[in-house]
Amino acid sequence: MKLDKKQIKHIASLSKLELTDKELEKYGNQLSDVLGYIDQLKEVDVSDTIPTAQVTGLENVLEEDVVRDWDNKEIDLALNQAPELDGREVKVKRVLE
Repeated sequence: MKLDKKQIKHIASLSKLELTDKELEKYGNQLSDVLGYIDQLKEVDVSDTIPTAQVTGLENVLEEDVVRDWDNKEIDLALNQAPELDGREVKVKRVLE
């Protein structure tokens, strides 16, 4: 599957990447090659294959969440590691656009 320059720019924009024209061409070709390989995999007959998410037999081990209050020393230690504070609250950049 060959991507055109507009599609590559769109994907870069979604990924928050600012790429030069040279980088757009390079990475666009690489992405097109990967998508081409995936298209090849679509041609494989898997009609007799049982769908599965994993084959190792491993299972998730879940532990119940337990709320534990922090003492003042732990709170101060955590706050001292924050890049920016507003009083005793951690200040973060806005994530929504």
